[in-house]
Amino acid sequence: MELEKKFYEDVESKMKTAINVLERDFAKVRATRITPEILDPVKVEAYGTLMPLKQVATISSSSARTLTVEPWDKSLLKEIERGILKANLGVTPQNDGSVIRLPFPKLDEEERKRIVNQVKKMAEEFREEIRSIRRKAIEQLREWEKEKEISEDDKFRMQDKIEDLTKKYIDIVNEHLERKEKEILEE
Repeated sequence: MELEKKFYEDVESKMKTAINVLERDFAKVRATRITPEILDPVKVEAYGTLMPLKQVATISSSSARTLTVEPWDKSLLKEIERGILKANLGVTPQNDGSVIRLPFPKLDEEERKRIVNQVKKMAEEFREEIRSIRRKAIEQLREWEKEKEISEDDKFRMQDKIEDLTKKYIDIVNEHLERKEKEILEE
C-alpha cells in the first residue's frame, strides 16, 4: 500500500532528523577531546557584519585539548579573539600574530558531572521529540481510520510498527548518550 509506505518513510525521516540534530548538539558539548564544533557559537565582526567563525577561518585540533584557529584574512585576528572571549567558552585565546591557539584546561570532577547532567537533559529532550513524532503519527492513523481510509486492523498493525520505530530511535539516543557520558568522564 503506497500510503502506508510513504507514512513510515515520513515518520522515520523525522526521527532520523532528530538524531542528526542530537549528534550535532552533542558535538558542541565539551568533553575530554575538544572538537572544532565547540566553536560553532562563536560569531566574529568581519567586513561590517557578524559572521560565524568557521566562515572566516580554518579550525583544527592540534591536540586532544587544543584547537588552532587560522584566519584567512590576518587582519581579523583581533576580532576573532574578541568573538571567542565573548562566547565565554572557558578558554583564553593565545594570539601569536598569525594563528590563535585555544588550550582548553582539563575538566575537574565537578565540571564533568555538570556537563554530564547537561547532556542527560539534552538526551531527554530528544527522546521527547521522538515520542512527539510517534504521538502525531498515531493521531494521523486515528484520523485515517475515522475517515475510513484504513481499517481498524490496519491502524493497529501500523501503530505497532510506529512503536517499533520509536523504540529503535530512543535506543539510538540512549547509545549516543552513553558514548558521550563515557567521553566526558574519561581522564
